[in-house]
Amino acid sequence: MQTIGERMPTSQSQKKEAIAQATEQELASLAGRGVRIAGNACSPIVLVKGDLDDAERAGGELAAGPDGAALRKALGAIGYAPEDFCVLASVAGAGDGAVAIGEDLPCELFREALEALDPEAVLLLDDRAADTMRETYADMLVAIDDFDTAMLKPGLVAHVQGRRVLALDGFEAALTDKAAKQRMWAYIKQLTPAAAPL
Repeated sequence: MQTIGERMPTSQSQKKEAIAQATEQELASLAGRGVRIAGNACSPIVLVKGDLDDAERAGGELAAGPDGAALRKALGAIGYAPEDFCVLASVAGAGDGAVAIGEDLPCELFREALEALDPEAVLLLDDRAADTMRETYADMLVAIDDFDTAMLKPGLVAHVQGRRVLALDGFEAALTDKAAKQRMWAYIKQLTPAAAPL
């Protein structure tokens, strides 16, 4: 029989459950403040989208159209599992009203969302998403020696807070142009999963 001063040992599953609950609460808090996330919040890669299509602006799921299908196919081709798909909007959705719907997320809120998701790779799908990342992580990007990489020039992988970050200059628009689509594919191939064989 345990005395009051003794503590019951915590099992590994209880720890995992506690972490999962904390993450769930954090994501619910973010959603309440207008942060839009779709997919697996535990994914090793997060796709950030700033230019939303009409369906997404109307509240539809992020990357549910042709862009999402193409991205799933591309990520699968470089070694990500089908469940490794998470999209974060860099613009606000419905929330507490602190940020108007469609406005860029404030830097602190965007950073909080990305840190909560804690991916090992970030794929910025358009210039608006890249602008938000650039502004939010300016303090870390200035430490990168190469100017183009520090400016998140499309196609260059930047290392930001232990994450690989790659900007694309308009993935959705590139789907209708064969040459642009090939360029996007060449860029994306640089973000193979960390555990993937070389």
